[in-house]
Amino acid sequence: MNTYRHTLAAVCPSDCELIIYRLEVRSPAMIYVEHIKAATAIIKKGWHEQIADRLSEALGGDQTIIATHQGVEIETVRLSG
Repeated sequence: MNTYRHTLAAVCPSDCELIIYRLEVRSPAMIYVEHIKAATAIIKKGWHEQIADRLSEALGGDQTIIATHQGVEIETVRLSG
């Protein structure tokens, strides 16, 4: 099992706050770092759960995304298969 961790930022469409997300992807297959960076770089704006869905489609694997928005910590998990 491989574990990849990356930090990304995106703007919340509701209040225009810049949110910092911590992404963790676990996968038995290798995922190129360049693929992770490319998939996260195109995300500029979105709701936490929608960002999780987009990254799950783009990267596969089991994913956890954590961020704090307006004092509320949100953890979203997307499981493969």
